[in-house]
Amino acid sequence: MADELRFPTGLGTSDADSISLLGQDLAADLMGRVGFGELAFWLVAGRRPSAGEVRLFEAVLVALADHGFTPTAIAARLTYLSAPDSLQGALAAGLLGGGSRFLGVTEDCGRFLATVLASAEGDDVDAIALDAVTTAKAEKRFVPGLGHPVHKVEDPRTPVLIRIATEEGIYGPHLRLFEAIGRVHPQVLNRKLPLNGAGVCGAALADLGLPVEMLRGFALLARAAGLLGQIAEERRRPIANDIYLTVDRNAVYEA
Repeated sequence: MADELRFPTGLGTSDADSISLLGQDLAADLMGRVGFGELAFWLVAGRRPSAGEVRLFEAVLVALADHGFTPTAIAARLTYLSAPDSLQGALAAGLLGGGSRFLGVTEDCGRFLATVLASAEGDDVDAIALDAVTTAKAEKRFVPGLGHPVHKVEDPRTPVLIRIATEEGIYGPHLRLFEAIGRVHPQVLNRKLPLNGAGVCGAALADLGLPVEMLRGFALLARAAGLLGQIAEERRRPIANDIYLTVDRNAVYEA
């Protein structure tokens, strides 16, 4: 019966003498020849990216890797303080915090842009953007990718990613619409908000043709590296216990 079972995969298989990945010999064709970012793209997209696509994709990963003492970093450090024998637990704790306020914006923005483009009429991108922002406000929904808790004027990552996409000829409809939203939203919201880095990452990844349903995964992939760095620094220069004691010693009971 076991000989009749088949579980098709286009990813990895192995036997006693070799490992195959993406139809390539892992040891002979990939190791030392393919970078990790290129491989991650290839695994999800099912196609090998061009050099320009790799450059933009890896710029996105760098942009999302770490942003200081965010809740995800603090969660990882505190978990490591509590369970230093569980590195995987500390990493997981940080990754589990990737949601609508941190990291998840990458997917939320890509999905929002893709949805708007799918139903858009005409080619006036500013008009399309204006209608999208107006509709979102009427429905009392946030426009993903607008605003940042720290970068109130401009997120320094945004213009760099747009420039790289332009240089590599990958500046597509999602980035174009995202920039248009940046131009027109003050007409609707009566205030100017920056286009944040997580949002532009979502737009760039969507322009790379990656599935919008998978974009949060790339944000988590990037942040895993940042969290590992946070934990490594916690070992060298611990602060998690100070965070814990600051909160604990200043807790006040209120009925």
